[in-house]
Amino acid sequence: MTSRSRRWALAGLGVAGVVLARRASLRWGATDSELATGLPGDDLVPDARLVATRAITVRATPADVWPWVVQLGQGRAGFYSYDALENLVGCDIHSSDRIVPAWQGLAVGDEVRLHPDGGLRVEVVEPGRALVLRADDPTGKSPVEFSWAFVLCEGPGGTTRLVVRERYGYAAPWSALLVEPIEWVSLLMTQRMLRGIKQRAEREAGSATA
Repeated sequence: MTSRSRRWALAGLGVAGVVLARRASLRWGATDSELATGLPGDDLVPDARLVATRAITVRATPADVWPWVVQLGQGRAGFYSYDALENLVGCDIHSSDRIVPAWQGLAVGDEVRLHPDGGLRVEVVEPGRALVLRADDPTGKSPVEFSWAFVLCEGPGGTTRLVVRERYGYAAPWSALLVEPIEWVSLLMTQRMLRGIKQRAEREAGSATA
């Protein structure tokens, strides 16, 4: 094999590796069935160009997991992720390690802030089952449509499958250039968030049982 052929072969392997890594990142923890299943909120961005579905098993019932999900938000319980990274961009996030009664109420139309200056609109609230948020752009000028769904599915033995789905619609030809880098960051933060919810819910459920 010539040096030129080797370079082309290595380049091909590199591209294949990136494609496989991207595919894996968009389905971290999710089963084939979960990828194929429609979730509440899918209709909010019907023509999504990028969809990420990620999931984790929590050894606690949906009733035990829901209080941690419903209190998500800046100025509320945070996102149970890497607070220090979020605060580098001024999010002022402080993830809570306890369930706070004052944060348990959400209704359609409420705002869940990501940052002190903005957030997402609550579109679906099914207590113990689903919370769906959407980017609210009354001007219609945003280059990206976005929905964020948290769905709790009862599993065997008192467990819960917590499935999180992001859907991105591209409203401009260059929207992908904005979304693709963000999605790698989202993978990092979502992994930590799911593990953070799992840790808290399992600890609380274990304490209640004891």
